Parts: sequence; structure tokens; C-alpha cells
Amino acid sequence: MERKGQSKLGIASLLISIFTAIGLFIVFLIAGVMESNTYGGIDEESAGAIILGLFIFGFVFLDLLAIGLGIVGILQKTRERITAIIGTIISSATFLITVSLIGIGLSMG
Repeated sequence: MERKGQSKLGIASLLISIFTAIGLFIVFLIAGVMESNTYGGIDEESAGAIILGLFIFGFVFLDLLAIGLGIVGILQKTRERITAIIGTIISSATFLITVSLIGIGLSMG
């Protein structure tokens, strides 16, 4: 059976994972700047911190969506798999990095 074209789900996974990786980088950069520019650190109950936290959870949800789309794209028998594989790898890496950073932040208090 010959494969015809790239998987649309794989393309969606790749695009979402790239968008999510860039978004998470920007959110963590903003959080770092806010932490370093605020005397005594950022207030965890401030509006800025809450909005950043919501963005992080939103991007984590998008990461999980990209992983799911990538896996489904990989399992398609009649389509090329390379974009689905790359999208799954990028979204899995950003998901693991984000969860690790959250874990490190929680353990530091």
C-alpha cells in the first residue's frame, strides 16, 4: 500500500507543538523577568502570576492535544508519518520540560 501525502493530523500536531514550544518559552521568560524585577520575588496571588499560571496550564493542554494528534497521525496507514513523528517528539519534550520545571518550582517552595 503506497502512502499518499502527509497526515493532516501530523501536520496539526507539528504546528501545535511548535506554537506551544514558543508560547511556553515566552511565558517562562516573562515569569523569570517578573521574578527578578520584583523585590522579594513575585507575589503568588497577584493577577500577573495567576495569568501566567493559566497560560502554562493552557499550553500544557495544547501539548497533550498535540501528543494525541501525533500518535493518531503515526498510526495512519495511508499517510506519511514524518510530520506526526516530529510533532509528537517536540510536544513530548516540551511537556516533560514544563512538568519538570513545575516540579522543581514546587520542591523549592
